[in-house]
Amino acid sequence: MRSLTRTTRRHTVIAVSAACLLVPLAACTPDDGPRPAASATSTGAAAPYAPKNDGKHDGRLDERLDRATILELQEDMKGKRLTSRELTQAYLDRIHRLNPRLNAVVTVNPDALDLARKSDELRRTGEVRGPLEGIPVLIKDNIDTADRQPTTAGSTALLHSKPAQDAFLVKKLRDAGAVILGKANMSEWANFRSLEQTAGWSATGGQTRNPYVLDRSPCGSSSGSAVAAAAALAAVTIGSETDGSIVCPASVTSTVGIKPTLGMVSRSGMIPVTSRHDTAGPIARNTTDAALALWAIHGSDTADTATSDADTALPSDYREVLDPNALRGKRIGVWRKGHMGIDPDVDRAFDVAVQRLRALGATVVEGADVADSKDMMQKDMLPAVLTEFKHDLNAYLAATPGPHPENLTELIAFNKRNSTVEMPKFGQELFEMADKTDGDVNAPVYRQHRSAATRQARQAIDGVLAQHRLDAIVTPTSIPTPTVEALDPTPFESSTRNSAVAGYPHITVPAGYARGVLPLGVSFLGTRYSDANLLSYAYAFERATPVRKAPTYLPTLPGRS
Repeated sequence: MRSLTRTTRRHTVIAVSAACLLVPLAACTPDDGPRPAASATSTGAAAPYAPKNDGKHDGRLDERLDRATILELQEDMKGKRLTSRELTQAYLDRIHRLNPRLNAVVTVNPDALDLARKSDELRRTGEVRGPLEGIPVLIKDNIDTADRQPTTAGSTALLHSKPAQDAFLVKKLRDAGAVILGKANMSEWANFRSLEQTAGWSATGGQTRNPYVLDRSPCGSSSGSAVAAAAALAAVTIGSETDGSIVCPASVTSTVGIKPTLGMVSRSGMIPVTSRHDTAGPIARNTTDAALALWAIHGSDTADTATSDADTALPSDYREVLDPNALRGKRIGVWRKGHMGIDPDVDRAFDVAVQRLRALGATVVEGADVADSKDMMQKDMLPAVLTEFKHDLNAYLAATPGPHPENLTELIAFNKRNSTVEMPKFGQELFEMADKTDGDVNAPVYRQHRSAATRQARQAIDGVLAQHRLDAIVTPTSIPTPTVEALDPTPFESSTRNSAVAGYPHITVPAGYARGVLPLGVSFLGTRYSDANLLSYAYAFERATPVRKAPTYLPTLPGRS
């Protein structure tokens, strides 16, 4: 979840404890509780996993990873030109080389190469479990895995938690043949701890860096997932979104981010902010890979009642949405109000995008502006989310084995005891606000807030779609990302917030660059379960507008002091 404050607010950044950034993760263990032994599985901020290279890795493969799609990698494995083990080793090598600059990967799975070998053995016997067979995938560090990796949401409070089983979406990935490569860094507690939280920072992983310009914000909270996808540290990554946490990081890293309809992907086994907004979704370097990953992880889960219709919410074959002519004859609304006239590069890139939609046969409808959500945010959404956070987090902590705080009250106390590690940059006022609620999601006052917020968000989008008879709405995703110190890389919160509160899908695709180097995205928005249609429009736009280029890893913008 992105910061709940405006971008104009700033704060003084306090240096992160050097001890936690310059030594292995074990040295950052909080004062109370057992100290784990130093582990090679933890990359941390400056102690990356060092994979063993036994000479089988071809350096030419490393050069190809930025451009290769999952389909191409599958063809190579099918044709015996590549093995999953070689592919996994290549990604491990990239993590070893690039992650010290990026802090995108917080944990590498110590069993990744063994999983890859098993995939190769299955393929040799003619068994292919699914479309991700042998494909390495990184997942956000708030998604449970019942393996030798921790699931921490970026907090040292959960270093010793022991999830009893894989999250449902992880099981889906494994069933599809994926190799779980590791965990991606994130904004601690999914950006829902402080009003002055720094996007991409966590106590367990340090500060995630934008791979295009390293002193620029990666946005949050799926910062590590987006940066890892952009830098080709995995074939595809999985993030999660409460409000903008997939599409904002994807936009500022020139990747494709899919925030699905609420209930498309199960949240079982995912550390929550709120069950009324949270959803996992893929981030990839192209729409095809993102679509393939969404098809792999979506589906009905009896433990998550919101997913009851998920099995039939998408076509049976993801290739049905890969239609370069999908925009022909469609009515696409243009949302400019509040998003244009702020940055000239955004204006230029979006104008080009709109022209491209026309060239692809779409009927472009101006004036499809969605109502601003600021009043709804303060009056109804925040009170509702605070109650939901306490309720949902307490339930997760109570159900998760291992020594850790058992509820929000204990977590607040833990952070105070370990403030040097946990709170060197910002506090926990959102935690404290949430803890003051009763956490009762059946209380009439809470239900009124939730109903009002959801109704207003859905009316804002559905009203525009109906008024102009639209198939989708397009708008710029964000402004050029500011420096890491900024609280929130985009003032366009209404473009994510209405979709988040409504539970509607939102997809961002690369659209250009500001100053020639800072990525810009264009968003496709729609109503409930319009995911497949939005993906087809995003695919057609991407095919006709191949603007993405590899990261530059500049230390700062040219000319910047």
